[in-house]
Amino acid sequence: MIGLPAVALAACSSTRTPVVQEPQIDPYYQAMYGALLNEKFPVAAMDLRRVDPQFWRQEVPYITSERPGTIVVDTPQRFLYLVLEGGRALRYGVGVGKTEALVFRGTATIGRKAEWPRWTPTQAMIKREPDRYGAYAGGLEGGPTNPLGPRALYLYKNGADTLFRLHGTTEPYTIGTNVSSGCIRLMNQDIIDLYARVPTGAKVVVIN
Repeated sequence: MIGLPAVALAACSSTRTPVVQEPQIDPYYQAMYGALLNEKFPVAAMDLRRVDPQFWRQEVPYITSERPGTIVVDTPQRFLYLVLEGGRALRYGVGVGKTEALVFRGTATIGRKAEWPRWTPTQAMIKREPDRYGAYAGGLEGGPTNPLGPRALYLYKNGADTLFRLHGTTEPYTIGTNVSSGCIRLMNQDIIDLYARVPTGAKVVVIN
């Protein structure tokens, strides 16, 4: 190697570190999923790099015979649609429970809405995972550790609670997946948005 030019030596022993380009998130979505500090309990900002962009809230073409204001939950595709005028819909990504989210299909109405709701696991959940859910058999008050998150929409049929809920989550990075338990979960910013848009009595269609 004696006598080789410095350029040749450099070519043999490069120490240059590869530059990894961070994905750029549109400021529109950064604002949409930013921290919400005016809530009863602060809601943390979403790290959108951990959620597939198809599951971010967006307006999309949507042809349906359902009237504007109807919620359509497409559990196989992991999407929830709020029907708008003119063949459009607001589409939200959802996470689907392996058991509870599959026990209801068809039509219902939003019979009740709650902010920072109390949560009580079902008997099926307690039986299936007693170590995880047994301690909460008496219920858990609303708050940052409550699995229902900051909002819940309760589905009723013929005046009776179906035990099927649309709600927030303490595990926002499970959106778009089939998760261990629960009903239909949305990112917390999304359930807050949906909650503000739909009244009690709104129609819900669940495709299962």
